[in-house]
Amino acid sequence: MQRILLIDDDDQLGTPLATYFLRFELQLSQALRPSDGLALLRAGGFDAAILDVMLPEMDGFELCRTIRRESDLPIIMLTARGDVMDRVVGLELGADDYLPKPFEPRELVARVQTVLRRRRPASVASADDAASLCFEGLLIDSVRRSVLRQGTALELTGTEFELLLLLAREPGRVYSRDDILNHLRGREADLYTRAVDIVVSRLRKKLEPLDCIKTLRNAGYSLALRRSAA
Repeated sequence: MQRILLIDDDDQLGTPLATYFLRFELQLSQALRPSDGLALLRAGGFDAAILDVMLPEMDGFELCRTIRRESDLPIIMLTARGDVMDRVVGLELGADDYLPKPFEPRELVARVQTVLRRRRPASVASADDAASLCFEGLLIDSVRRSVLRQGTALELTGTEFELLLLLAREPGRVYSRDDILNHLRGREADLYTRAVDIVVSRLRKKLEPLDCIKTLRNAGYSLALRRSAA
């Protein structure tokens, strides 16, 4: 059973959510304070984290930044009133997804299941993930979910890896923002296209000095690298 950590100071939230998550074979634990949550995450054993933005000690943004410095653990942020700036900041800091409060538990479960699928183990990788993708200066191992840039291993979030893999499977093909959102979410996404721009920007920075991702104005993005032998 996969384990999820909720870091939220609402002590009335964790118990009913944990009961609901069990219906989907997910074990949810709650930490009321960021310091307690970080201690639990550092002890290991969790597969994803859900962070509220409004927290004591430090806000969810600083907590996300702290976790991301130490781990590529999938992170979903709960944003107050669905504020767009909360979403933008969270994604810029490395969150994999966001969900406005108040939310339906079933939607939160769906978001968690989506980010967990992005980290599926090699044993359940699909057939079209079987081979490494080799480009000039870039090696993507879709089974081990690893990336080498000019021989240096990169630490990518699940969302960043899935975006890179999507582009790399058909280099030169232009993917619209909506195409990318639908792929990353695994369902019809809302029209929050700025989320794609943020993830692309994060990925581009990690891939430097390679100039990998080409922007086509009013069209979308494509991978601009030539394939090479392994």
